[in-house]
Amino acid sequence: MHSVTLNAVRDPAIHPPDTGGSQPISRQALHLAVMDRLRKMITEGVLPPGSHLNERALCEQLGVSRTPLREALKMLAVERLIDLLPNRGARVVTLSASDISDAFELLSGLEALAGELACQRITQAEIEEIQELHSAMDACHANGDLSGYFDCNQRIHDRINAAARNPALTQMYQSVNHRLQALRFRSNLHAGKWDRAIEEHVEILHALRQRDGATLGRLLRVHLMAKCAAVLANKRVAA
Repeated sequence: MHSVTLNAVRDPAIHPPDTGGSQPISRQALHLAVMDRLRKMITEGVLPPGSHLNERALCEQLGVSRTPLREALKMLAVERLIDLLPNRGARVVTLSASDISDAFELLSGLEALAGELACQRITQAEIEEIQELHSAMDACHANGDLSGYFDCNQRIHDRINAAARNPALTQMYQSVNHRLQALRFRSNLHAGKWDRAIEEHVEILHALRQRDGATLGRLLRVHLMAKCAAVLANKRVAA
């Protein structure tokens, strides 16, 4: 097994992410679309931690004016994905090791609680939808499509969270998860860790189908803390 970093040549089995950065954004809900595009670019490392955001270049790349771009940047600053620097523009946030550890610890607890509640409240139709997403995610893994895999993965976690039927929990979960998406994405760049993540999701789906809240909560906590360990290990190597 070997590691792949975003700044180096990629494993040919892992396809580069398609952020669609060269495609103009439609005018409807423009600042929201810009925000989603930028968040994806941050998540997939196109805009890496610490990078300065050049407004002119981003406007040209996304095919928008500065007004919706600046509105999007303000919203990403609220999510704490970027820092707005007085008279110096914007910069992608860099998280310290303690920031990462604290956030993953909190997120793992939120995911565990969501799993426990979901097993009490989820419908059979919702379980089948998650099963379909899991099948699509597994296909992406088999094809080396990391971007597609991550999209399905996040939708699975979001569906479990939504099935908990607790809006306060969902709001906090989304807030913390947005800060960690880029790190969660990069934790799968090592093929062995990606394979293990798929195995863990098989166990997660089984517990959900059995409506075993205690087991699902434990599995989700372990799954997230394994991500944390992978992220911190990558950070130490990079340093």
